[in-house]
Amino acid sequence: MDSLSGQVAWVTGAGSGIGEAVAEKLAELGATVVLTGRRRELLDAVAARIVEAGGSAWVRTGDLSRAASAERIVAAIDRKFGRLDIVVNNAGMNVLERSWQQLSAASVDAVVGANLSSAFYCSIAALPMMRRAGGGLLIHTSSWAGRFVSRLAGPTYIAAKHAVVAMSHSLNMEEFVNGIRSTVICPAEVATPILDRRPVPVSAEDRARMLQPRDLAALVAHVATAPAHVCVNEVLISPTWNRSYLGQGTPPIAAPARAASSAKKAGRRAATPAKTRRR
Repeated sequence: MDSLSGQVAWVTGAGSGIGEAVAEKLAELGATVVLTGRRRELLDAVAARIVEAGGSAWVRTGDLSRAASAERIVAAIDRKFGRLDIVVNNAGMNVLERSWQQLSAASVDAVVGANLSSAFYCSIAALPMMRRAGGGLLIHTSSWAGRFVSRLAGPTYIAAKHAVVAMSHSLNMEEFVNGIRSTVICPAEVATPILDRRPVPVSAEDRARMLQPRDLAALVAHVATAPAHVCVNEVLISPTWNRSYLGQGTPPIAAPARAASSAKKAGRRAATPAKTRRR
């Protein structure tokens, strides 16, 4: 199958997990894949597998939470290939500190930079090439947390991923006149290395029931191979066994001692029968 033959696809966060699987799938479909992430050794390993399988891959490292990195990589793509057909904004991360009591300015900046700013910077950098070509496709990895607020992912990640959803829809509102399409994908839990940065450890059994990177790669391939007149605006996807329905994985809230004491007193009062008044 070579339905993307001749096209150039830029995949961010391509060194592992969803990005790795997506890059390999798009290369299998015939696209030349540009791989970006922070760790060169991971990207080189993915590129080697793609080339060994008969595909084409090019590695460009960079910290995409910095606008200059996105601009530099797109300029290099333009010089080398003269086109950019698909951008998969998949770079992202989370931190262990996921409650308001633990938040710091530094952790907020890191999560927003990796998940939201990077998607903006890459889109801004890529759009001029796509406008020049009269078309293009942007695919953004948001999250179940980009549609549903819970304590599992933490306030910063949730806010950033909600913003990615809004960003994608706003792209379609303006760029459709240039033949450019934007798709945002909101997956529930996916068995990727990011699970290792959970406050509550995830068991092997639970990981096996989750969405797998190959599932997201197949979805991205479906979107990428749709006819140019078709825009898949948003996809909400989850495993059949969706732990969020059970509230699993969410860390408990430690109530302040004063609040706990008040709750106990209220419970005792509720349990004591009211005295009958004498008339």
